Amino acid sequence: MTWSTGLLGFAAGLLISVVTAPVGVSGAVFLLPVQVSVLGVPSPAVTPTNLLYNVVAGPGALLRHHRSGGLRGPLTRLLVLGTVPGVVVGAVIRVFAVPGPSVFRLLIAVLLLPLGGWLCLRTLHRAARTAPARDSPGMSPRAITRLAMAVGVAGGIYGIGGGSLLGPILVGRGMPVAKVAPAALAATFVTSVVGAGTYALLSLTTTGDIAPYWSIGLACGLGGLCGGYLGARLQPRLPETALKLLLGVLALGIGGLYAVQILR
Repeated sequence: MTWSTGLLGFAAGLLISVVTAPVGVSGAVFLLPVQVSVLGVPSPAVTPTNLLYNVVAGPGALLRHHRSGGLRGPLTRLLVLGTVPGVVVGAVIRVFAVPGPSVFRLLIAVLLLPLGGWLCLRTLHRAARTAPARDSPGMSPRAITRLAMAVGVAGGIYGIGGGSLLGPILVGRGMPVAKVAPAALAATFVTSVVGAGTYALLSLTTTGDIAPYWSIGLACGLGGLCGGYLGARLQPRLPETALKLLLGVLALGIGGLYAVQILR
């Protein structure tokens, strides 16, 4: 890795995490196409590299949330309980079942397009409402754990910790962002540690590029470490509607880009 590549990775991790951390997303879901298209990380090595980014970047936002008391409560435990076994299953599927780049691009498009559209539509709908929103019954602890397990499998395949899925779903079911964001980031960090370790073990018994690109993952992660802390610190001051809409637009743009590449 050259100095220019390292600085580019650091800057990408910093800028993305500043925007995404306030709503409980590490930024790995948006960093992934940068690693593939700009930094030259091949598939499937990009998946453990993205998990390595989460491992390095995660403590930044978590430190801020810990100081403010945002990590207290049962939600964090429920999310970790589900996502940890799920990410191990996802990593195995990613290595042995869907290693091809075409399938990988399809997974990105299928995941991000609905998520981005749902985020944008729901955010605009909420902003246009004049009547006060009704309280939502939320989700039961068992349902939250099952959701977290499903997201963990997707995260192990896709190379993300799952916060980009857990956050929008839980907030959409009525939970406040201030409660969901710290728990989603904590689950992302723990599952990324487990997922990266799983890929490292699989690399010892499997041929191909499935070990993380350590230098790029560390460079991006250090940027995310700084950006995540700043994003978590800015959370109380940033308009929630604008951040959700921005995340939805980014998800739609990235998913659409890979959808076009599949159709070519």
